[in-house]
Amino acid sequence: MSSNNVLLVDVDPVRRELLSTLVEFINCQAIIVENIDLWFEDAGDLSNIAMAIVGDCGDKHQTKQLLRELVNHESRVPVFQLDLPDSEVVDFPGTLGSLSIPVKYPQLSNALQQAVIYRGQHDGVADNQIYDFRRLVGNSRPMKAVQRMIDQVSESDANVLILGESGTGKEVVARNLHHLSSRKQKPFVPVNCGAIPAELLESELFGHEKGSFTGAITSRKGRFELAEGGTLFLDEIGDMPLPMQVKLLRVLQERTYERVGSNKTMIANVRVIAATHRNLEDHIADGRFREDLFYRLNVFPIEMPALRERPEDIPLLINELITRVEHENRGTVRLTSAAIASLYRYQWPGNVRELANVVERLVILYPYGTVDYDDLPAKFQVDGDDLPESVVTVIEETPASKLTKRVELESLDVMSDSIVDYIPSPDIESLPEEGLDLKEHLANLEYLLIKQALDEAAGVVAHAANRLKMRRTTLVEKMRKYGIHRDDD
Repeated sequence: MSSNNVLLVDVDPVRRELLSTLVEFINCQAIIVENIDLWFEDAGDLSNIAMAIVGDCGDKHQTKQLLRELVNHESRVPVFQLDLPDSEVVDFPGTLGSLSIPVKYPQLSNALQQAVIYRGQHDGVADNQIYDFRRLVGNSRPMKAVQRMIDQVSESDANVLILGESGTGKEVVARNLHHLSSRKQKPFVPVNCGAIPAELLESELFGHEKGSFTGAITSRKGRFELAEGGTLFLDEIGDMPLPMQVKLLRVLQERTYERVGSNKTMIANVRVIAATHRNLEDHIADGRFREDLFYRLNVFPIEMPALRERPEDIPLLINELITRVEHENRGTVRLTSAAIASLYRYQWPGNVRELANVVERLVILYPYGTVDYDDLPAKFQVDGDDLPESVVTVIEETPASKLTKRVELESLDVMSDSIVDYIPSPDIESLPEEGLDLKEHLANLEYLLIKQALDEAAGVVAHAANRLKMRRTTLVEKMRKYGIHRDDD
């Protein structure tokens, strides 16, 4: 975080004073705006503002005007509104959220954490940066084998057959092959053979002449012609009808074809890459796929591993998917190590596609926030044994979790021994008349018990975890959450 200044805008002096005290408590400096009309002068350089908290500005019109100026400022200030009891929150696009009154430590700390992530995204990516989506992500042994095969065959014009379950990234492999080949300056044309009706597939691949069939009101180029000089990617080749398989085999053998309704022979200067999640050898035995076409396509097979076969790549994939969302200006999110470890244990029947959907869902649910184990959808909350040390190292070195830890340390560093005086006692004989925040109370209780266990274990984390009847890695995550500094045991 470039600065720890927090801008406070509110006409109520009592509320300003309380907020200022709380802001100082989280190790930040409060910049107070008393005169709404002169807020810009009081605020100073907005690039030095970590976040802005906007309360009562006098009336709804003034509040909207101030929010507009803050949100649209080139410094991209993270803005939160106060949810005041006597007025409704102004629904203004661009604000990160609202803070309920009275504002409490966990709520303000979480807001600061969101602000740091938001600022980090917009400050860390240059406007002219070009993001390359063709990358194959993974350092596991199966993925290194795939990358090695891609390097070996990319410069060749040999037909490649990519095999693997749905969602494993077969098209990404095809795009890598094209990008690394001498044809990369020419088109890459994908065709999903299972998504096009059988009666239209021939016209889609080879094109047609005007009047060649009902509805052909103009001539049209086919995918082979569009991919001239480049690469044609035939996805889901196992779903291609048998009559079309015969015609495709002829093109692959003779490198010529004709448009539907034409006698003119055209040369096919195209590299063909095919992919399928089907078992083509079973299809051949059942008479659903031509054996000669299979051998023509299967010159250089590449098998894409399922995600469950390379779980050590999950942290890297999460970071890659988050970067993709950021590049598309759709927000961002960060995951704690506990959340990443839970996703590591999940079996991923939908492979990388399912993981991408989960990341996108989390970005929508927790924009610019941090996702912990308990925040994951119940389906993805998977408990298990401690992770292998090699996997723990991967998680800790992944940028997505690194930033989370940095944010936690910046925003929660004040959770030292002195904060025990601030936390209300967890010993409650009866529920107070005014009620209590159960989540906050349980968090306070958990914090105190962890501190006590560590003190009694002389700072040895493994011994403290035994006393608390939890896994050592779980205790380490909770210590990070509460900013409790650990001793090296």
